[in-house]
This record gives sequence, structure tokens and C-alpha cells, in this order.
Amino acid sequence: MGAEGNADGTVGKALDVLDMVARHGRPVRFSDLLTQSAYPKATLYRLLQTLTHQGMLTLDPDTGTYALGVRLVRLAHAAWSQSSLAPIARPYLDELARETGETIHLAQLDLGQVLYVDKRNAARPVEMFAQAGKVGPAYCTGVGKAMLAFLPPEALEAALARQSFHRFTPHTLASREALLEELEAIRKRGHAWDREEHEAGIICCAVPILSRQGRAMGALSITSTTARTTLDALGTLAPRIRDIAAKIAAEAESWRFPEQV
Repeated sequence: MGAEGNADGTVGKALDVLDMVARHGRPVRFSDLLTQSAYPKATLYRLLQTLTHQGMLTLDPDTGTYALGVRLVRLAHAAWSQSSLAPIARPYLDELARETGETIHLAQLDLGQVLYVDKRNAARPVEMFAQAGKVGPAYCTGVGKAMLAFLPPEALEAALARQSFHRFTPHTLASREALLEELEAIRKRGHAWDREEHEAGIICCAVPILSRQGRAMGALSITSTTARTTLDALGTLAPRIRDIAAKIAAEAESWRFPEQV
């Protein structure tokens, strides 16, 4: 379906435009957005005007560029506080980081992709893609696979349809069939690996954060490098990660988290 036929109507179109602006990572001109947009010029201009009037975007009159508005900052902060595991998990992430000296990631699913909602850097920090607030692929990250493995069938199908299966490294699981086989193994052992699947030299052990009903509310991982440790060594930490994940899940049970697939 083309963008002009967005099933969610005007709201869906407006969110598409916000996503376009956000993907640029910098202020962007109307002409650049028009090149990427499937909307007619008049429709795109109208949507930009509405979003600007509502404070969701800002327009710099000197440069003629659009950027995300401060109203989004307020909404993002409210979402982080109300719908994210991060406030609950903060002391547990601190505890795990102190114990291991490695990088700790907390993530949730967002439309079939991984949204990193919090992070603790290693005692000796390593540059890597995953940062709080970033969205990454689910099929080739430890936290992503840990969550996918515990989705109900219908939700899993929806999430799989959103995976690109791009091969980032020689270790990336680049097909639906390979991923499904891996997810079955994750369900049996209770934790997931990232075997340099998203970034060369980056490895992790991840576990799902499950509700009492077995719903994947998020995932927790310990991440390191092949220069510093091995998958086998990270695997010895899996019971401790599961213990921390269970504590986060127990506290989260009293919260009402939106379903995110």
C-alpha cells in the first residue's frame, strides 16, 4: 500500500513524516523530504504545517529546515516513565554493571524492532551501535532474539514480516528459516547469543524479561567484545542475568505496559 493510502489516515501520515524527519538525524529541508516521501507536495506541506503548529516539529526561518520539536521531548519523557521498563530496572542494571564490569543493555520491542531503553557502559567502554533511544534490528541482536523467541505465534509472524534479514557480518542469520531455528533453541536454553551478528567483534548473552503469563516485556543483556572475553565466559553469567530479569519482571507486574510488537 502506498503512503497516500495509509490505513491509519491523517494520524498515520503525520507519524510517517515525523519518522522521516527523525531518520535524518539533523534539520532537513522540505525538498529533501519531498524526494523521499510518497506523498504529493501539497499533502506533505500540509502535514509539515500541522506538525509545526502542534509543536511536534520546528521550522527554522533562517535555514528553512525542519527538526523534531520540544513537545516530542516531553512526550518521550512521559513514555519513558510510564511505558518503559527503564525506571524499574535502573537499580538492577547498576547492580549488574558493578558485578561484571561489562556493558548492560535493556531493550523492548517497538514494531518488531529493538528499542534500547537504557544502558550501562563497561568499566572500559567500547564503541558500539546500541545506545539508549536507538532502534536496532531484532533478528541479529541478542536482546531482539530473546524477545522474538517468546512472542505468541500471531505477534511473532507480524514481527518477522518487519525483519530485513540484511547480512551485517558473516555471522548474521540472514533468513527467516535460520532465525526460526535459532528462536527454538533460545526457548529451550532460556537465553540468546549475539555471535558478532550485528557488529564484528561484539558479542552478548541476553535473556527475556517475562511476565507470569510468559509475555516478553523486554530483554536484558551483558555485552562485551571478542578481544576481551568469549561466548562461553558470557554464558556462565546467564543464570545471574535471568535472576536480575526475574526481579525486574516481578516489579513490573504491577505496571500496565502496552503491547509492543
